[in-house]
Amino acid sequence: MRRKINMAPFRLSKSKLLSGLQCPKRLYLEVHKSATPVYSKSAERLFSAGNLVGDIARRAHPKGKLIGHTDDLKAALAQTAEELKGKGSMTLFEAAFRHGGALARADIFSRKGTRHHVVEVKSSAEVKDYHLNDAAIQCWVIGGAGISLDSVSIAHIDSSFVYKGNGDYRGLLKRVDVTEEIEECVAQVPEWIRQFRQILVGKTPKIETGRQCSKPFDCPFIAHCSRGEPEYPVDLLPLSGNVVATLRAAGYRDLRKVPGSMIEGSKHKLIWRVTKSGKAEIDPRVRKLMRALPYPRFYLDFETIQFAVPVWAGTQPYKQLPFQWSCHIERDGGELTHREFIDVSGEPPMRAFAESLIKNLGARGPIIVYSHFERTVIKFLVSRFPDLDRPLTKLIGRLKDLHNITENSYYHRDMKGSWSLKAVLPTVAPDLAYASVGEVQDGGDAQSAFIEIIDPATSGERKQKLTRDLKEYCKLDTLAMVRLARFLAGTSVNK
Repeated sequence: MRRKINMAPFRLSKSKLLSGLQCPKRLYLEVHKSATPVYSKSAERLFSAGNLVGDIARRAHPKGKLIGHTDDLKAALAQTAEELKGKGSMTLFEAAFRHGGALARADIFSRKGTRHHVVEVKSSAEVKDYHLNDAAIQCWVIGGAGISLDSVSIAHIDSSFVYKGNGDYRGLLKRVDVTEEIEECVAQVPEWIRQFRQILVGKTPKIETGRQCSKPFDCPFIAHCSRGEPEYPVDLLPLSGNVVATLRAAGYRDLRKVPGSMIEGSKHKLIWRVTKSGKAEIDPRVRKLMRALPYPRFYLDFETIQFAVPVWAGTQPYKQLPFQWSCHIERDGGELTHREFIDVSGEPPMRAFAESLIKNLGARGPIIVYSHFERTVIKFLVSRFPDLDRPLTKLIGRLKDLHNITENSYYHRDMKGSWSLKAVLPTVAPDLAYASVGEVQDGGDAQSAFIEIIDPATSGERKQKLTRDLKEYCKLDTLAMVRLARFLAGTSVNK
């Protein structure tokens, strides 16, 4: 006899349904609270950006009314129902609806005459596939609650928007009608609900870690789900979605146990070979290449800020706006000096940043960076400050990408498939550690620190502490490049 399943207790919010679409196991863990979620810093930054963009969207509807009760769904539903009894046009923020075991709150719900519209507000610069699922769930729940929607739209950041200043954000958001585009998804919502509610009454789904752990969002249960996995999983092979799927289907989890006949491509073969042997490999030709670089050498790193909602007049959403640089200058004989720039005044830092670069990087000698990022930022500065075109363009001509050199010449198995500076550094200079530089340990932390520093509500003591951490972090990045370059050249790290 088939077991009768009681699905009544599981009322699924829109966010829970979206979690289930990303990974049913994530949904299960969220609903049953059988593991502690740990949200990444990048996820927290996305939440903050989303809240800020949502506030901007509401400003376009000054007569709109917020349905509160964030933690009291019953009260939110009751308030929404009461508001809908009113006559005439209206706009509601976070209106709550329930239907068929699903719950949804609309970012912007409006009624004009007899026509109803919903707008979902997103902080991204384009409509993405998962936004359509989001909108489809909204449409199905609201329709099932007795309201026929005339249109469903996604409002996203218009990256071409230029902020004029004085809080004028008209035009920041671009609205895209997705009513027809989501029709097929809307029809699938009841099946999603049925499947997820059935999963929730069973045991924890047996789903291995994979691409779904970070697409479309970082899963807060990745640490929980990856427990017990091998130290060197097959997933560490870069750009290898199909390869990893094939290896997993063949029963392989540990890269060290995969037969060489199943590994293709020179980079994958290198990673597999070094991982299996435990012996790092370095191309002997890189020594000559590194030693041939002339002096003085300028090891350079930038920190930038991206605002979803611009704060400085004349800037655009998500532009990389530089506010800090660090440079270690190495002269023949090994002498090192350090120079730096940081502007945390809250005023636009880009002009002073550009001028300080020109002043401090001299007229000759390679400028060693660890990505194409610095090149991109300097090109932006050229476009923004045409009068600085010539000296900035000369700096571009001196750039040397140490990342590219390293990726083509060196691998240690503890890098685990990554040639990021933070992956490489412990294998060549274990005495240097990012954990020693306070709260700022990556580029995302640097952005968060900068935002907190320029916030008028931040105390002076806190600003000083974060500024020190920013300086130490950026300084460590360029010192790490010095140590890596010396390692590749085979010269003494203490020289």
